[in-house]
Amino acid sequence: MIQRVQTIFLFLIAVCMGVVLGFPIWSKTGAGAAETAELTAFRLTHTKGVTSFITPAYYIGILAVVVAGLSLFIIFKYRNRLLQMGLCAVNAILLTIAMGSVLYLTLYKGKDLFNPGDQGTFTTGFYGLVGALIFNMLANRFIRRDEKLVQESKRFR
Repeated sequence: MIQRVQTIFLFLIAVCMGVVLGFPIWSKTGAGAAETAELTAFRLTHTKGVTSFITPAYYIGILAVVVAGLSLFIIFKYRNRLLQMGLCAVNAILLTIAMGSVLYLTLYKGKDLFNPGDQGTFTTGFYGLVGALIFNMLANRFIRRDEKLVQESKRFR
């Protein structure tokens, strides 16, 4: 039963994680455009003139790869819905950790780089992370609905 609606949502989680890996998550530009900051899935880069300061953030990229792989793995565990629900819960925890890491790097570390009054702007990668959280919630909801339907049909036998 791979053609269920939760399969689409689980696949979309993997696509969203690809967006997180491929696009910048956050950016901030100074008043003179000589000073910029950008967060990707692997590093926070602060450029001041010709010098760049790089803070590694590889753990966001690793979490994105793990979440994408786990969501693709969950698709093929359609015969065991309880395991699917458990793995979706693990996926939700990993996504929450990734979101917390992004918010920490942008709202605390990125804000203090320059011009503390400017928060910067979230870009495509951030919205991929938000989309993955939403799709994970929807996939878990539909897996739960299927499990409830199966339990009700067992009661009639």
